[in-house]
Amino acid sequence: MEYKTLIFELQEDIGILKFNRPKQLNAINEEMIEEMEDFFSKIPSETKVLILTGQGKAFIAGADISYLAKLSPLQARRFVRRGQELFSKIEALPIPVIACINGFALGGGLEIAMSCDFIYCSKEAKLGQPEVNLGIMPGFGGTQRLSRLVGKAVAKELCMTGRIIGADEAKELGIVNKVFSKEDLWNETMKVANEISSKGRVSLRAIKRSIDRGFDLDLRSGCYMEADNFALCFASPDAKEGLNAFLEKRTPQFKGKLV
Repeated sequence: MEYKTLIFELQEDIGILKFNRPKQLNAINEEMIEEMEDFFSKIPSETKVLILTGQGKAFIAGADISYLAKLSPLQARRFVRRGQELFSKIEALPIPVIACINGFALGGGLEIAMSCDFIYCSKEAKLGQPEVNLGIMPGFGGTQRLSRLVGKAVAKELCMTGRIIGADEAKELGIVNKVFSKEDLWNETMKVANEISSKGRVSLRAIKRSIDRGFDLDLRSGCYMEADNFALCFASPDAKEGLNAFLEKRTPQFKGKLV
């Protein structure tokens, strides 16, 4: 499938997916949803870490209002369910996914960022769920993921007021991991992506799975699951390589694959 709203490039084993509707501040329309559905169903197997970012001044400034304005209630439900399923697919990817927010991340933009494993942004970034100002509400999982990040009261305040917040406040609230200058954002994001890509694929997947699936479990059940995932790491040659490299005082060369 040839993409019009997305640009993908692979730098060694780091995948970079750019949202590419800069004139519309990368607003999400049906075409972008279709292209993302296609992309996330067949990410190149060489991809060890994936970075999501935007072309131009925005990460994603929300859904395309001209498109939303034409929807019937049934069409609106179908549209957001497609988005929810897509973002859940991003969240469930076995590889680490980093959101690199270079500008506006509003509405659906913040929602897709929250489906990533963590978020870095520039000092100039603006984040929020302003849908209430249009007489609607977040529909791509925003009320659910935001409340899990910041708690119910803060999520209600942000969604009910539609207030747009800056990068530093987003970091204080726990939405964003780190804030960088506009000039440093990309290099710092790539630095961390390269650091993560040097680790073993199987252990990265096991860590992600343990944290995500264990989050809603009681501690005892979560620890049992962690033990199972720990044991599964030993099914990969990476475990032997990593342990021997430590004993031999050399840098490990992880080559294990996801099966």
